[in-house]
Amino acid sequence: MRFIFVHGTGVRRERFDETFRWVREGLGERFKDADVVPCYWGDSFGSALSAGGASVPGMATSRGVADPEEEDAAVWLLLFTDPFCELRVLAALGTEDDGLGMPGVQSAGERVGDAVRKLPRDLPPGSAGVEELAQLLTDIDLISGYADALDTLTSSDEFRDACAAVQDDGAAAELVTVTSRALVALLLAGAGDGVLCTGNERDRLVNVLSGRLGGTARGLVFQAILLQLGLRWAPQSVLDRKRGEVTSNKASEVGDILRYQARGGPLRDHLAQIIGESPEPPVVIGHSLGGIALVDALALAAVHQQPLPVRLLVTVGSQAPFLHELGALASLPPSATLPPGFPQWLNIYDRRDLLSYLAEPVFPGDSRVSDHEVHSRQPFPISHSAYWKLNAVYDRIGEALR
Repeated sequence: MRFIFVHGTGVRRERFDETFRWVREGLGERFKDADVVPCYWGDSFGSALSAGGASVPGMATSRGVADPEEEDAAVWLLLFTDPFCELRVLAALGTEDDGLGMPGVQSAGERVGDAVRKLPRDLPPGSAGVEELAQLLTDIDLISGYADALDTLTSSDEFRDACAAVQDDGAAAELVTVTSRALVALLLAGAGDGVLCTGNERDRLVNVLSGRLGGTARGLVFQAILLQLGLRWAPQSVLDRKRGEVTSNKASEVGDILRYQARGGPLRDHLAQIIGESPEPPVVIGHSLGGIALVDALALAAVHQQPLPVRLLVTVGSQAPFLHELGALASLPPSATLPPGFPQWLNIYDRRDLLSYLAEPVFPGDSRVSDHEVHSRQPFPISHSAYWKLNAVYDRIGEALR
């Protein structure tokens, strides 16, 4: 008995060989005369980045080379998520009081705290002494939330602890900048994705606030600590840094589907040729996109009144029923029934596989179509490939053939 196995999206030679080994062993244990034929199409009909990924921002970036913009974005994403994170770190690193301070004399941190609390809450454009700050907040459309953000900052435990921990002028300079950044982060986080603000505007706002408080740039040690935190916890930075790598690795998975939808004819013709060359009507087994292509090839042949001689169609973890429900199956118009000459169809699915769908409800009353559920007990996406180690898959194929 001949079986033809057609793989799914994103599969290339090494992975196909491993999968096919399991399929051949599983069928061989149940059918002693099984002649399992591989149909590997990934190299000939699959997708590839023909320009080497030239369309992907960051693909050509040298690995391991620091990108100042990336590092800056990583730290600010951390601040949007937790506006007080720098204050918290500064409090932990601050110069604690050694008990030798002069009675009645404010520490450096306390002086910064007083200066922040004395910032004006009301900032109408044109206010004396705060013209640039008011204008910047107005231009970025943040002025309405300024007073609330300032109150949130000054009443926070993080701000209080940082002011208490800072005792010398050097640390106080860092406190000024960190406090300014926290206030700007509160404003931007509160405004959400509706705010229109460039990185230059954001930095200018920090500088203006720091200038009013008499601050300077923060130290390199503190900057390095926050940068490491930002790169570790800021997912956007990770995605930006890895975009070229991720796109390259995943291009075949999504690209195979898109290429098939746009130019699936050659693959369907290839399948029809392999089926037609079989010495007997074969059992054709298609996984994922392979199942879609088989359904299309068999349905188109039947529509053209030249049905392909197939004993049984088996789709495993396939999206063919879903595509037909969407009206996106190449072979059949939306809501059309399967044509005469289409073979018996066993559709195997695992409800934990988010890429598997039911066929019976999409073709109601068609006795040729049957669904069968299996259970890999694996979460997605592992469940999408786990079928080939499940005895239930091969057992059900055997039942269908009997």
